[in-house]
Amino acid sequence: MSRKQNIIASAIKAKIIDQDLTAVGVMDLDALKKTVDDVYQAFPANFFHTFAVKANALVQVLSSLRESGMGAEVASPGELMIARAAGYNTADIIFDSPAKTVQDLRTCIENDISINIDNLQELARVDRLIRDFPDTKSVIGFRVNPQIGAGKIGSTSTATATSKFGYALVDGDNRQRLIEIYQARPWLKSIHTHTGSQGCELTLMANGVKIITELAEEINEFIGSQQVTRLDIGGGLPVNFSSDEIKPSFKDYAEVLKAEVPLLFTDKYQVKTEFGRAIVAKNGVIITRVEYTKNSGGRHIATTHAGAQILTRTAFLPKSWPIRVTGYTARGEEKTEKNSEVVTTDVAGPCCFAGDLICVEQSLPKLEANDYVMVHDTGGYYFTNHFDYNSLPRVAIYTISGADDDLTIDCIRAAQSLESVLNNM
Repeated sequence: MSRKQNIIASAIKAKIIDQDLTAVGVMDLDALKKTVDDVYQAFPANFFHTFAVKANALVQVLSSLRESGMGAEVASPGELMIARAAGYNTADIIFDSPAKTVQDLRTCIENDISINIDNLQELARVDRLIRDFPDTKSVIGFRVNPQIGAGKIGSTSTATATSKFGYALVDGDNRQRLIEIYQARPWLKSIHTHTGSQGCELTLMANGVKIITELAEEINEFIGSQQVTRLDIGGGLPVNFSSDEIKPSFKDYAEVLKAEVPLLFTDKYQVKTEFGRAIVAKNGVIITRVEYTKNSGGRHIATTHAGAQILTRTAFLPKSWPIRVTGYTARGEEKTEKNSEVVTTDVAGPCCFAGDLICVEQSLPKLEANDYVMVHDTGGYYFTNHFDYNSLPRVAIYTISGADDDLTIDCIRAAQSLESVLNNM
């Protein structure tokens, strides 16, 4: 029996899944720890790895990541608050929002939280604040857009010529201007880029890292000393959503980086990463109950309680964000072609619009009312998003840990019934 089937069986045994609970999000903390171990084993000791909190803003998950040795990359005041609630010290946090207010910047600089400056107007604000806090330990750098092009998904490509992120390196005389900005400000110690995300090839990501490494070398040579000591190379490692195989792996990425930018693998620079989706996606699943089934136009349709309200990206952009589902019987047995008829199926969510579909025209073992559907690889940006967290009153969230034959399940957010929602209004 696989670990995922054990999760289903344990949830049924613990009466977590029943007629009253419509959807459950589960994070596997043991698998999460192994993923972090894989990251640290793939890179040398001069790499420090932070986690992009936007990918999974659950305090208990962040606490587990902190205990495993990861820092936190935050992009909003809310994410900063959540990271602090998870026990992170300010020295292990970096604030990367492209829309920092003056108060955001003051808070970071006053409390030794590292920042990456997005643009020249933000630089002017930081110039003024540095005069107020000359002894800050905040590591400050510029976010650079190397303008090297897009991956397969335009909306997650961050290094296009017109990207909203960072300082456009190739435009006009920007490169020389940035070098002079560093020369005039000894407190600029870091350079940051985040070249890609889902849909971006490793070679594209490595090319962006190579460009900022060469830029750091040029700045240091121009100044005559090593002023830039940190390279923040972002995250963006893509996730394979088509199977349980982890590809590319962190080791794969390290090998590409080492071939393209060997200087990273010396002790000359501290290298900081900001992995998000690749850390958590495969360590989380959604379990939802099939409420009804029907046939329409020769298609078998299974209506569940997990749709656009949780699986937002997949519902609205199914070609960019396809995900896998597996059916289980009400007793927790996996449905396969050996024990069930395979039919062309749409798995639908509960929202009142036609596009609320988890998957379309997939050949699946036939789902019946009161079966369960496991939606794989949803540990990032699905049930875990902080901006969805309080808008999903009927979704419970659990963590799971322990050996396969003795799993421990802990509730970190209980679902509410419709009646309790009304009573709390």
